[in-house]
Amino acid sequence: MERIHTSAAAANVTPVPASFSLRRTLKARPELLLIPAVFVAVVVVWEAIIRCFEIPIYIMPAPSNIALALVNTSYLDNALYTLGEAMLGFLLAALLGIVLGGLIAQFPLAEKTLYPYLIAIQTTPKVAVAPLFIMWFGFGMTSKVIIAATIAFFPILVNVISGLRTTDPARLELMRSLRATRWQIFTMVRLPGALPMIFAGLNIAIIFSILGAIVGEFLGSRKGLGNAIMQMNVNLDTAGVFATLFVLSAIGVCLHVLMSFLQRKALFWADSSRIPTV
Repeated sequence: MERIHTSAAAANVTPVPASFSLRRTLKARPELLLIPAVFVAVVVVWEAIIRCFEIPIYIMPAPSNIALALVNTSYLDNALYTLGEAMLGFLLAALLGIVLGGLIAQFPLAEKTLYPYLIAIQTTPKVAVAPLFIMWFGFGMTSKVIIAATIAFFPILVNVISGLRTTDPARLELMRSLRATRWQIFTMVRLPGALPMIFAGLNIAIIFSILGAIVGEFLGSRKGLGNAIMQMNVNLDTAGVFATLFVLSAIGVCLHVLMSFLQRKALFWADSSRIPTV
């Protein structure tokens, strides 16, 4: 009898209207409405200003001209090439940054020895040394990967060191009281506690890697979105330049969203309010 009563009660539950559910979602997350609204407003005002003042297309294209350039030009090959350079540079920077950051955080002597050199490398303008990488490694992908890795390296390194140093002292004392080895303390306490900061550094670095690849392509390349921008500048194709910049922005947003997704999956156990965001 109880099972029949429960089934009847479940059958009498009124489904929540979709419109009410949508309103509740927008009330909880108003940015879902504000982000596209701001984009539409900027596009409308931009188009109106261009049409009203009759600004030439080679000076400032209208959004409609940029849309036509996006439709009429194939960016796939160049986008994949630039993305490949950026991702290889990002992976190289992540590997070096995590390994070197772990060594510096674990061994004070390593920090005192290496950190001044790392600061000197970071303060050196990357645009100034990028032509040397082009000269040493050629106009192919290798030089762009190294430039991207150089630019993306330092945010990862700093966040790895900061994250490993902010470990809860009580947890460290507990592990030492249990006679845990240095490696056990690192893998069980220090590294998991540092993951929020490490992912914050990775989120910054993945965007910097795109910038590094573009800088390298500006200085010398045969392919890529940076090379496409240089050719369009020569031809005064301003709409094409803006369309390429739009593609680059879309790639950056997608990479940021992907890294945020991986961060949520890897840090499912952490308090979301204490996870650094970029």
